[in-house]
Amino acid sequence: MKHLIKTGIAAAALLLTLPAMAEVVVVANPKAAESSMTKDQVAQFFLGRSSAMSPIDQPEGTPVRAEFYKKVTDKDASQVKSLWSKLVFTGKATMPKEAADSAAVKKMVASDPKAIGYIEKSAVDATVKVIYTP
Repeated sequence: MKHLIKTGIAAAALLLTLPAMAEVVVVANPKAAESSMTKDQVAQFFLGRSSAMSPIDQPEGTPVRAEFYKKVTDKDASQVKSLWSKLVFTGKATMPKEAADSAAVKKMVASDPKAIGYIEKSAVDATVKVIYTP
């Protein structure tokens, strides 16, 4: 019985140390012509394949960034970074702007009709519109 209790406590402690994955949504300026996008359309902007919209990234190493790229581009952070490095080096693209957190992404998107970003769903308000939910 003691072993069961110890195992249960250890499992609970492990679960508490895991980062909570918030639901990520892709947002645009409310004035943007797009009201919704497909996964592939969103990926085009964040992989440097289209410059019709300006992507805004979350900081490197954050769980929201990792979750976004995994769900939308099917790539991990190092693969995306490598792709962007090649595009920048060859002069085909410039790195996406990076914001400090979801609030900063939201502020940047709200002030630029051509901006596209991703934030935690809980951070959505009237200053942005959700155009894709992975």
